[in-house]
Amino acid sequence: MSLFDWCVLLGTLGFIVGFGVWKTRRDNTRENFLRGGSDSRWWGVGLSVMATQASAITFLSTPGQGYLDGMGFVQFYFGLPLAMIVIGAVFIPLYYKWKVFTAYEFIGRRFDQRARLLTAGLFLVQRSMAAGITIYAPSIILSKVLNWPLSWTCLFIGALVIIYTTSGGARAVGVTHKQQMTVMFLGIFTAFALVVYYLSPSLSFGESLAAAQALGKLDVIDLSWDPANKYTLWSGLIGGFFLQLSYFGTDQSQVQRYLSGQSMQQARIGLWMNGVLKIPMQFGILLTGVLVFVFYLFHPAPLHWNEANLTAARNADQTSRTADLEHEYGAAMEQRAELAARWAEARRHADPVLSESTLIELKAVEARGATLQQEFRAHLRELAPEREPNDKDYIFITFIMDYLPVGVIGLLLAMIFSAGMSSTSAELSALATTTTVDVLRKTRTDAGQVRATQIATVCYGLLALGFAAVFSLFENLIQAVNILGSLFYGTILGIFLVAFFVRRVQGGAIFAAALIAQAAIFVIHFTDLEIAFLWYNLIAPAIVVVTAVALQALSPRKSA
Repeated sequence: MSLFDWCVLLGTLGFIVGFGVWKTRRDNTRENFLRGGSDSRWWGVGLSVMATQASAITFLSTPGQGYLDGMGFVQFYFGLPLAMIVIGAVFIPLYYKWKVFTAYEFIGRRFDQRARLLTAGLFLVQRSMAAGITIYAPSIILSKVLNWPLSWTCLFIGALVIIYTTSGGARAVGVTHKQQMTVMFLGIFTAFALVVYYLSPSLSFGESLAAAQALGKLDVIDLSWDPANKYTLWSGLIGGFFLQLSYFGTDQSQVQRYLSGQSMQQARIGLWMNGVLKIPMQFGILLTGVLVFVFYLFHPAPLHWNEANLTAARNADQTSRTADLEHEYGAAMEQRAELAARWAEARRHADPVLSESTLIELKAVEARGATLQQEFRAHLRELAPEREPNDKDYIFITFIMDYLPVGVIGLLLAMIFSAGMSSTSAELSALATTTTVDVLRKTRTDAGQVRATQIATVCYGLLALGFAAVFSLFENLIQAVNILGSLFYGTILGIFLVAFFVRRVQGGAIFAAALIAQAAIFVIHFTDLEIAFLWYNLIAPAIVVVTAVALQALSPRKSA
């Protein structure tokens, strides 16, 4: 990486951290540190909500998801706009009416302190692990670029976030989110424009989309009802709706973002802004990954996207197996490029017979390449069992480092780090606020509350670093964080739905129902039941609501 790229990267990160510390240096009141000051306009709320959700995982895994599986993942977000409407109509008015600092404070007032502690505890477990993933994801990049140990890169990212989050709390998080979202939008627009430009000698933009469509990468809608299928229209609309309803409505890292609004109306509009922009944003990121796939039809793709693993295999292999696989894969890539060019030419000359026959050959070569990559991963497991063979999350960063020009590399790395910092800072602030307000309940002065929350922020930062140190690459990081959320969010949502809509249910019934629902989700996930994780977000709240109503009906009524 060039000196100029380093200047762009470090200058951007340094400015964001420095600005956050400087801007909030005299704002450390209880209201500012825990709620963000309650003075944000709707667009500030909207950008902060988007920045909290858009982690480095978004810009690492989502393009890789588009490259490998196409556009189908966007269905995951189809339930989001409806969830934003429901939250704006039901959740936000109650939070503002009760003037709470956390969502779980509302649960304590509605039920009892036991239910409040359980709900807050589920959030703390899930979100502290998720914070580890959001630190781990950008660390993969710096580890690849600098050849640093992964633990040191995690420490670098975590330290940056801890510094300004501890300094200014929720206020600093909201202030820096605006700069971070600017960097994110600029970075993804630049990447999209450049990949279209790089494809232009081979294919026009329309022809690139046609190639992606022919190879099955633009299939957005899946109408199947198979519960084992992770991304379908129905799992996105129904399971995705409940997941987004729980995340945006009950997760303190998001609730804290719109509690900073000047008014209930400003918070609502900011949340609806997210509902309008999120799907187009994810669509654009996925489409960038699809276009990177089309780009590699005409350029040699590596046998394995993680160069460190490939080097380790070459060094450890006592046979010629690694070299043979690389040679065979390279030949397949050459053939793929020839067939892609022939297909494009046949299409331009309106020759459907040649176009169709070439496409069949192209698909066969593509399948052969995928098989060789699988064979290498199996070979890597034998040679170096300690290395993680999954390389999906290296696809986009490899394209960035290998093909993008000086300056743009620094910008895109800054984009990914900004995304990681934005989500992690919101998580740490929410974790610390929840701990001091809901778990360690104690009457404190303004200064004492701020100090306690600062200490908790540092502790959760260190805990997140600990989780990051033990994470290895999952099947896909964007899936890992959504699976982790789905394991807990459904139960939390069920508690809130009962709190909002079933007035006669009391604390004892909701507490028992939540424990039963959480146990049921763990059984479903860790056994061989073929149910996609998005459906957990429907199953868990259904169990909570039905069980709580039944238990309350069976409980003896108190005498008047």
